[in-house]
Amino acid sequence: MIHQYINNGYRIVLDVNSGCVHVVDELAYRVIPIIEELLNQKVEDKAEITAQVASGLGKDVSEVAETVDEILELREAGMLFTEDIYEKYIGEFKDRQTVVKALCLHIAHDCNLACKYCFAEEGEYHGRRALMSFEVGKKALDFLVANSGSRVNLEVDFFGGEPLMNWQVVKDLVAYGRSLEEPNHKKFRFTLTTNGVLLNDEILEFANKEMANIVLSIDGRKEVHDLMRPHRGGQGSYDEVVPKYKKVAESRNQMNYYVRGTFTRNNLDFAEDVKHLADEGFEQISVEPVVAAETEDYAIRPEDVPQILEEYDKLALEYIRRKKAGKGFNFFHFMIDLEGGPCVAKRLSGCGSGTEYLAVTPWGDFYPCHQFVGQEEFLMGNVDDGIVRTDIRDTFKTCNVYAKEHCKDCFAKFYCSGGCAANAYNFSGNINGSYEIGCELQRKRIECAIMIKAALADEEKENEL
Repeated sequence: MIHQYINNGYRIVLDVNSGCVHVVDELAYRVIPIIEELLNQKVEDKAEITAQVASGLGKDVSEVAETVDEILELREAGMLFTEDIYEKYIGEFKDRQTVVKALCLHIAHDCNLACKYCFAEEGEYHGRRALMSFEVGKKALDFLVANSGSRVNLEVDFFGGEPLMNWQVVKDLVAYGRSLEEPNHKKFRFTLTTNGVLLNDEILEFANKEMANIVLSIDGRKEVHDLMRPHRGGQGSYDEVVPKYKKVAESRNQMNYYVRGTFTRNNLDFAEDVKHLADEGFEQISVEPVVAAETEDYAIRPEDVPQILEEYDKLALEYIRRKKAGKGFNFFHFMIDLEGGPCVAKRLSGCGSGTEYLAVTPWGDFYPCHQFVGQEEFLMGNVDDGIVRTDIRDTFKTCNVYAKEHCKDCFAKFYCSGGCAANAYNFSGNINGSYEIGCELQRKRIECAIMIKAALADEEKENEL
């Protein structure tokens, strides 16, 4: 299976099953799909392939022979027209023994902002406001250690609502987690997601010592941010959080943090927000499309998709321009590993929600991830009883790109791993369904990311000359 496209003047051919990327000339770009079709028809003789390629293009055999030879050599080398190397393992993959390696601790089902697109309903998650107690959090960490098998590295994200509204418990749980490391041969990687309103020097000092990553919520330009992320009284939050975020970024040497935004129908020109954040000095940026019911006025609609795709192209060109000028930044959706990439499990099933990754409510209930919290049909158990609904876990264990009909012929499947199970469920009623808008945008981001790799590789070659 191959995927071909042209972006920024680059003719790119992706061999989906091997992950090999080829930047080719116009003739090869036209020849490759003809050869793929012939191979699908079981035509193997080189002379016949060459003759049919020449006929199909209206050219003489001598004009295409060298190109055909090179393409068939790539096939022999396992770099083009490769067989699916994963599907044969899907049976044992479904039956694999899973361990829990990550928890999202909902340290606070409460928030000091009233973000209009908040899936957590301003921190309440379809329920009551609550703060997690130290005892509940302690049991959650004990559960993680007990159910992590031989895995050494464990991840815990302090999430909300706004986790800084329960800061003392965060600190106490970090200390408790550290006390579990040596006797259990574990290592905790703590992260913090915050809206920044309560951030201060004392919190930052602790976070820089203990938090492997900090996610800072901001949507971009002041008018965009303040429209969607106001205080409960309606006043904006941009001016109070930006100076704090700059201090975080600099104190962490522009590493191990993200400014993370959401774009909506109100700012389909979101590339301007990414550029704004870069201009403000942030080097680690993520701005993602809102996922909302189509009844919301800010929700992205199918008719918005063409404009969004163009915006990603604009952003990709600006990304390259700034990198070449020595003023680069990282954009989360353009960061792609074309050499090693994720392990087989990640390629097939993604984040591991419901199996390796769980969300924990303030009162200790387990859900497959933070986006399922409050949906009682996905309540899996609690910190006292463990996983009671093993059927839910088993359902998520079978969630993979081969179980999703829309993934089978999609070139992006080994990059997005089938997409978000929560989005699929909310838009199709099935975790193995699809959220088509999300799929379209993901495919575009992957195309841009690969093109960027090609453009920057060209730059490196030019510098070597």
